[in-house]
Amino acid sequence: MAGQTVNNTICIGILAHVDAGKTTTAEALLYESGAIRSFGRVDRGDAFLDTDRQEKDRGITIFSKQAVFVIPSEGTVSDAKGETAGLRVQLLDTPGHTDFSAEMERTLAVLDYAILVISGLDGIQAHTETLWELLGRYRVPTFIWVNKTDIARRTNAELLAELKARFCDGCTDFTPAAGSADGLSKETLEEIASLDEAALEEYLAHGETLSVKTVRRLIRRRYLFPVWFGSSLKREGIDALLKGLGAYAAPKEYPEPFGARVFKITRDERGDRLTWMKITGGSLSVRGALSYTAKDREAVTEKVTGLRVYSGAKYETVETAEAGTVVSALGLTQTYAGQGLGIDRGGPAPLLEPVMTYRIILPDGVDVRTAYAKLTQLAEEDPLLRMAWNAELSEIQVQIMGDVQIEVLERLIAERFGWDVTIDAGRIAYKETIAEPVLGAGHFEPLRHYAEVHLLLEPLPRGSGVVYESAADHDSLAVNWQRLILTNLAEKGHRGVLTGAPLTDVKITLIAGRAHEKHTEGGDFRQASRRAVRQALCKAQNVLLEPFYSFSLTIPSNEVSRAAADLKTMFCAFDPPVDCGGTFRITGKGPAALLADYRRTLLAYTKGTGRLSCRFDGHYPCHNTAEVVAACGYEADRDTENPADSVFCSRGAGITVKWDKADAFMHVDSGFRLTKAGEGAEAEEEIEVVGRP
Repeated sequence: MAGQTVNNTICIGILAHVDAGKTTTAEALLYESGAIRSFGRVDRGDAFLDTDRQEKDRGITIFSKQAVFVIPSEGTVSDAKGETAGLRVQLLDTPGHTDFSAEMERTLAVLDYAILVISGLDGIQAHTETLWELLGRYRVPTFIWVNKTDIARRTNAELLAELKARFCDGCTDFTPAAGSADGLSKETLEEIASLDEAALEEYLAHGETLSVKTVRRLIRRRYLFPVWFGSSLKREGIDALLKGLGAYAAPKEYPEPFGARVFKITRDERGDRLTWMKITGGSLSVRGALSYTAKDREAVTEKVTGLRVYSGAKYETVETAEAGTVVSALGLTQTYAGQGLGIDRGGPAPLLEPVMTYRIILPDGVDVRTAYAKLTQLAEEDPLLRMAWNAELSEIQVQIMGDVQIEVLERLIAERFGWDVTIDAGRIAYKETIAEPVLGAGHFEPLRHYAEVHLLLEPLPRGSGVVYESAADHDSLAVNWQRLILTNLAEKGHRGVLTGAPLTDVKITLIAGRAHEKHTEGGDFRQASRRAVRQALCKAQNVLLEPFYSFSLTIPSNEVSRAAADLKTMFCAFDPPVDCGGTFRITGKGPAALLADYRRTLLAYTKGTGRLSCRFDGHYPCHNTAEVVAACGYEADRDTENPADSVFCSRGAGITVKWDKADAFMHVDSGFRLTKAGEGAEAEEEIEVVGRP
C-alpha cells in the first residue's frame, strides 16, 4: 500500500552513557532552537526535561521525557498560511543510567532517528556499546554528537578514529567546512560516496557533489552516521548539529489506515492513566472508539477521552493526532508497552532484562494482597519490574536492574502509596526449559464438571519465550473450546518443576481434548490444560537456565594471565585477548551470578586500571544446577497453586490420581507417540514425535 506523508514531524531520541551530557545536550537543542527561553542546568536542578523530584535530587534522567521544538529544514511543507514551516521535532530524552535502560529501550521502537551522545572526555564507555547494538537491532538511523570536546584529552580526529574502530566506518565527520556551499568538505563527500555504489556513481557524474536526498538515504539505511563535535554546556557546535538535523532528517511516509505503537504507560498527577504511543498510520481522534486485544487476549473496545502532546511537564490537548505524532491518550485501561494498535504489529521483545529477583517487605499493618494489587500499577509502567505474588512464600517479588533502581522504587512507593517499604538482598532470576519433546495430559472431572486436555511440549531456541498453537482435530474438540484452552494457557505464567522458576523457550501444542455435552464449563478447561502442562514438566528432562552476561574486559598487559584464569574459574567462554596498545581487551560471555561482583576484584588487582562492561545476553544452561536446586528447596508436588495430578470421577465423587499414574485413566487417545530415533547402542538418541497417521 502506498504511503502518505501526513505532517512534517519526526521523532528523535537522545541516548547516552550516564554523565556523557545527554540532558544538557537536549537543553542546548531546545534553547538554541528557541523552544525555551532560559538555559537550564542539571547541577542546578532546573533542566527543562528533569521534571521529577528524584531526577533533580540525583542529577540523572530516570523517566523518558518528551519535548517539542522546530528547526528550519530543506524542502519542508507550507503551513495553513502558506509560509514555509520548519521541521517539527519530538525529542525523547531517555535515561542513561544502566539501571533504567529498560525505559530507554522501550522508546527505540518509536524513533525515526536517534542522537547518540558520547563524552569526548571518556570516549566510548561500557553502556555506549550496548546503546549502539540496540540502535542496530531496532534499525534506528543515528546521528552522533561528541560532547565535552572543550575538556577532552584527545583531538577530534582521534575521537573519530575510535568511533570508526569500535562502531563502523560509516561514522563520518560532518563539521561544517568553511566556504562550502553544502557545508561539507570535499574529504567528507568522498568518504560518504565510498559507502554506496549508487552514491559513488552520483558523486563522479555530478562534479564530485552529492544531493541531500542521497545523504538522507544513506543515513536512513544506516550506512552513514554523521558526527559533530562540541560542548553542550557551552553550546559550542549545537548550531551545526541543529542545521544538520534540519538538512538530513526527513519525515517518514505512513499508510492511511490507523496504526499506533505503545511504548509507555504512566499516570499523571491526578492518577489518570496515560498511554504513550506513536501514531504509525492514519490518525487518532478524541471520543473515537478504539478496538484492540488486551494482554489476556480478550477483545477490548474503549473510547479515547483525551489526547495530549507533552513538552516537558506541560502539555497541549489536541482533538486529533496524525501519523508521526507521539501522543499520550486517556481512557485506555488495558494497553501495555510494546503493543501494536490498528495495523501496527507492535515492537520486538526487549533485549535488556533484569537478572535479579528481590522481595518487597511491607510495613506492619499493610495487607499483602491489597498492596500487590496496587504495586502492579508500577509493573504496568515498567514491565520489566515483573511484579509477582509468590503464594508458596506469601511474598511480593520484583525483578530490578540494580541498586539505584531499588532506591528509586522504594521512594516511588512511599510517594505514591505512603508505604515505607524495604527491598531485601537479591537472588538470581533463573528460568527453566526442557531438553526434549514430552507429552502431557490433564483431566478435571469432579461431580458435574468435565474436561480433558492433551498437549505436546517441545523445546525452542533460546530467547523464544513460550509459544502456543493447536493441532487438535476440530471434529472431536470444537474450535471454541480450542481457543479457550489456548487463552487459558497463555494467561498462566507457567513454572518449572526444578526451582519453580518461570518456564521459557517451549512450544506448547494442543493435540487433543474432550468436553462433555452438559457438564463442561470454561473453568474446567483451565484446570485440565494447566494440569497437562504440569504433568508434562514432571515427566520431562528439565533444564535450569541462568542469566548470562556478554562482557568486555580491558586490562593491563601484565595481568592477562590472571584475568584469563579468573574467567575460566567463572565458567566464561571468551575469545583470545586483543592487543589494544598497552592494554588488552577480552570479550566473551559467562554467568551473571559470577560476573556481577568481579568488577571489585578487577579493580583491586589492576590497581584501578582495569575496566569491565557487562550486558544481559540471555539465559543459558546453569553452571551449577544441582547446587541451585538443592539450595532452593522447591518441591513440585507441594506446589498447590500448580498441581500436576488429575481429577477423575468415581462413583459420583471426584478422586485425585497422581500425575505419574494418570495416563492410564485418560479418556482420549491423542494419537501422538514419542519414540527414540537412532539405531544401535552407540547411536545418539533423539526423541521423535509421531502423530496421527
